[in-house]
Amino acid sequence: MTTSSAHPRFAAALDALGLSELQARIRRFPDATRTAAEAAAAIGCELSQICKSLVFAADGVPVLVLMDGASRVDVELVRQELGAGKVTRADADVVRETTGYAIGGVPPFGHRSRTRVLADRSLLDHDVVWAAAGTPHTVFPMEPKALITHAGGTLVDVRERTA
Repeated sequence: MTTSSAHPRFAAALDALGLSELQARIRRFPDATRTAAEAAAAIGCELSQICKSLVFAADGVPVLVLMDGASRVDVELVRQELGAGKVTRADADVVRETTGYAIGGVPPFGHRSRTRVLADRSLLDHDVVWAAAGTPHTVFPMEPKALITHAGGTLVDVRERTA
């Protein structure tokens, strides 16, 4: 693991948000951290401390859902939250077009275009969460409330409930 700068778009977003100091806290791993499990193993944290940035399409309009790494998004709850007719997982092209990043490296903010952001309340269960820094090899730590605020997220309960 090395400390390295993030994706250039994400680095510019950090600067624009007054978060330049986060650059020094970004970690780069030789092996990909595309999945929450890979990221948690590389970092040495709990799976639930990973903040997944997932893009869905609500009636064809992209929406970003921030979810803890140990949970799954309940698309029906997302649909209800948005008042949408249909919610589906966005394909790789829509993710890249909307965010400017590839799946596995999508950060919670610093995207190419503005999208609605829903942040699951489960993220608040930790003092620090880790999120992608624009590449499948880079992550950064941040206090969840600050992360949600910088992402422009609305706090919701959209986690799939296990029986």
